[in-house]
Amino acid sequence: MILRPPLPPADALILSLAAGLSVHAAVREVDARFSPDLKWPNDLLLDGKKFCGILIEMNSEATRVRHLVIGIGINVNQRSFPGDLQPIATSLRIASGSEWSRVELCAALLKSLDSEYRRVLGEPGAKESVLRRFAQHSSSVQGRQVAIEDTAGLEGVTEGLDAHGFLKIRTPQGLRTVLSGTVRLK
Repeated sequence: MILRPPLPPADALILSLAAGLSVHAAVREVDARFSPDLKWPNDLLLDGKKFCGILIEMNSEATRVRHLVIGIGINVNQRSFPGDLQPIATSLRIASGSEWSRVELCAALLKSLDSEYRRVLGEPGAKESVLRRFAQHSSSVQGRQVAIEDTAGLEGVTEGLDAHGFLKIRTPQGLRTVLSGTVRLK
């Protein structure tokens, strides 16, 4: 998706978190037995294994976003993964034991993305709602021992999200805010 939100660049992360909530809602709409785990900032897991990744590319000025490109990759009907990926990757088919309709999932996802985007741009308190709901559906943003791979030696316990959606981590040196990086759950 290409979006042109009237937001400052500091608020762009909220759209990534909203996209994660959209995937979560779409999967639940197609099969309510599943409640994916949201891993900050851009992955969704089933049984601790990744089945979805979200990537946002931004073009912006100092005070406004020109446009965002949101890419969402979902492992839908893969039957297996190569040996090195088996411990960390899954698909909706593997998790459920049956084939999924990509059309039905895509329709549910587009509907959910549209709803989240309109809410973020048009409703008072929507940003706080995204942060609250993301934390509610995530096992990794509160009280979880993590290491941030892209930040040399940063390890600690997660303490929620800040007002922009960045991850807070309690380290031996104090509270740190993670702006980006790969979170490894310990």
